[in-house]
Amino acid sequence: MKTIIIAGGTGFLGQVLESYFSKKGYDIKILTRKTTKPNHVYWNAKDLDQWTNALEGADILINLTGKSVDCRYTEANKKLIYDSRIDSTNILGKAINQCENPPEAWLNMSTSTIYKDSYHKQMTEENRDIGNDFSMNIAKSWEAAFNSIETPKTRKLILRTSIVLGKNGGALIPLKRLTQFGLGGKQWHGKQKVSWIHETDFARAINFLIDKQLEGTYNIVSPKPTSNAFLMKYIRKALKVPFGISHPKWLLKIGAWFIGTETELVLKSRNVIPEKLTEKGFTFKYLTIEDAVNELLKRN
Repeated sequence: MKTIIIAGGTGFLGQVLESYFSKKGYDIKILTRKTTKPNHVYWNAKDLDQWTNALEGADILINLTGKSVDCRYTEANKKLIYDSRIDSTNILGKAINQCENPPEAWLNMSTSTIYKDSYHKQMTEENRDIGNDFSMNIAKSWEAAFNSIETPKTRKLILRTSIVLGKNGGALIPLKRLTQFGLGGKQWHGKQKVSWIHETDFARAINFLIDKQLEGTYNIVSPKPTSNAFLMKYIRKALKVPFGISHPKWLLKIGAWFIGTETELVLKSRNVIPEKLTEKGFTFKYLTIEDAVNELLKRN
């Protein structure tokens, strides 16, 4: 039985991966501050401790650790967002290099938000524009920390992940609620691109990278970005809601302030495609936003 260690694995994406790989026969261990299950191992994501024993002889390490960006960008939150990513990455690197039998592969989370706002140019891993704002700089620092760590016995992969749509978590949940309350119109002008991936394809893509023994940086996104307006329109259609009030930019800013988040999450145009994944032969189960939304909203 192969072992996968998921650092920071108690959230939505960690649960997706734990469910998927458990069904494939993997032994899953979760590194977490809140140990509530037998397969949970305590760590504080910044210091070496007993948790390092879990890495010895493990096959795969996946690091999802990082404070959610779904918050107000106060100076305190900015520091937590930065420190949680850099500290966990650095300490995992130290732990790997202390192992006699380290994991065969280390997959570290990143984000497709590293790319500039784009309406027309599709960002690939090689043909891309990387910008300079808080979110992009966090991603750059995160990847730089990861790339600076040499792990001679462990191949490394960066996962530039987009918005993951899931049945029990991710961006689809709040959008579904907005739609059910008649507020499921476009946000702003609705032309901003939305790069997304179905939760099943997210897990399948990671499985593919592991099985093919690949390394490097990969965009974990659907090959067909949609637009905000079309996404909201199709959610309304799937839920059989005949109308949805749209949200001008000024209202989004007020709403974001009240619920404690930032408008960047809905205003930025993320136009990203998975060029390297498709070149390596990965095939998506959910190619279109219609397929993904239908499956997730109609699944019991």
